[in-house]
Amino acid sequence: MAIEKVDLSNVKPYGDTLNDGMIQLSFTLPVPYGEEAKEAARRLMLKMGLEEPNVVNAMDLGIGYTYFIVYAKSSHTINYNAINVPKVDVDRMTKEEVEEFIEKKIKRDVVILGACTGSDAHTVGIDAIMNMKGYHGHYGLERYKGIEAHNLGSQVENEELISKAIEMKADALLVSQVVTQKDVHIKNLTELIELLEAENLRDKLIVVCGGPRISHELAKELGYDAGFGTNTYAEDVGAFVIHELVERNLV
Repeated sequence: MAIEKVDLSNVKPYGDTLNDGMIQLSFTLPVPYGEEAKEAARRLMLKMGLEEPNVVNAMDLGIGYTYFIVYAKSSHTINYNAINVPKVDVDRMTKEEVEEFIEKKIKRDVVILGACTGSDAHTVGIDAIMNMKGYHGHYGLERYKGIEAHNLGSQVENEELISKAIEMKADALLVSQVVTQKDVHIKNLTELIELLEAENLRDKLIVVCGGPRISHELAKELGYDAGFGTNTYAEDVGAFVIHELVERNLV
């Protein structure tokens, strides 16, 4: 059977057949479970411009809340060819290549501090980048020859991170933010940059942030050198830091 060619300038959602516009949504409404709740979900989809909404699952969450899964069709298309997403501009390197680069071009240990700052207590992301065992077969920065990695853990105040950076003569700061309710991560990330600038340290450090809702574009807007989202490993962050150190003559 021949595969139909996709027009990337006119892309629609795909469900059963190409360009059928079918999408699946899940959401919660603060209404009690029942037929009225299902109709409310259906009408909401129509107001959003979606066609043929079908509530395929509704679940009573108790205390007047209902969770829905809805199928519907979208008539809108997107020009995929016109999309340009800012990304971290650095060649991917292996652990061994990072170590060799440090040995030949930096000629000293690179000091990297990592932390989950503010009220954030989720360390899975920073642990994957920093801890020796790493994640998914990718060793963390603690295992890298030529990198002195310090994982400060969770709920580290910005002032404490800066104090540690001065004490340990850090080259780079890695900040992980997982908790993002009410954009608390924006406030916290912004505060760190403002404090670094007040201490005249911003230009002397490589500052990177990461997390599931962090993009490179957002990070740059907030004053960071780079932002890493999901599917990022230690070698990605390490490669960026060492290249940035050399390019900015911070070695």
